[in-house]
Amino acid sequence: MASIKGSRKRGVALHLVLVAGLLISVFPFYWAVIMSTHASTEIFSYPPKLLPGSHFAENVRHLFDNVDFFGSMANSLLVAGTVTVLVLFFDSLAAFVFAKFRFPGRRFLFALMMAIFMVPAQLQAIPQFVIMAKLGWIGSMTALVVPAAANAFGIFWMRQYMRSAIHDELLDASKLDGAGFLRQYWHVALPVVRPGLAFLGIFTFMGQWNDYAWPLIALTDPHNVTLQVALSQLNGVHGTTDYGMVMTGALLALLPLLALFAIGAKQIIGDLGKGAVR
Repeated sequence: MASIKGSRKRGVALHLVLVAGLLISVFPFYWAVIMSTHASTEIFSYPPKLLPGSHFAENVRHLFDNVDFFGSMANSLLVAGTVTVLVLFFDSLAAFVFAKFRFPGRRFLFALMMAIFMVPAQLQAIPQFVIMAKLGWIGSMTALVVPAAANAFGIFWMRQYMRSAIHDELLDASKLDGAGFLRQYWHVALPVVRPGLAFLGIFTFMGQWNDYAWPLIALTDPHNVTLQVALSQLNGVHGTTDYGMVMTGALLALLPLLALFAIGAKQIIGDLGKGAVR
């Protein structure tokens, strides 16, 4: 009986800790929502306002008046969506080769890729800009899409996933059926690694959607920028920063990510559940 009571107390304590952690994690998002419904002068009032205000529509109107919100969002969707599709294809294809095929120089190429992975993005900015300028791509979306079409992290992640998820027996059986490399990749490998692809897709889309430094450098036309660069232009508008308007823009920019995460998480959980049933 004493052990049962002790386990119940530990369970209650664990749940209280989890609830506290959840509240701490959710509070910044809740605070952003609250700030977006108040005027800038009300945000700094004391005591702080913890309930929604009545200025959300006004903040939205000011936001649309100061930046081309939907045009910038369309640019971000174009870049992030295109890069995500390219990364899923190229990274999974390269990872399939590294994970399931042996060829001369395989270890050297993989080590070289990992060395590139360890190079900070800031060190790549100048040579990347020089290359894009030589190609005449500076100022266009191509300068954002092509350099990000494949990355070392995605190849490493999918390689590790494929090594354990794709059994050699499946590939051997497909070879007996006359399947070539591309058919093995498309019909055998991809259906098995869909949860890994879903994670990589979410990770890549979020990274491109939130990218600020490289679009700021590469897109020279201030009227043709991605959403994060456009939102940064709200700081100091008319000599002062309207924090209510800024937080409204940040909140609206977050909605596509929330929708993507909801869809992607459902895909991951569903595929993992199917795999467990099999």
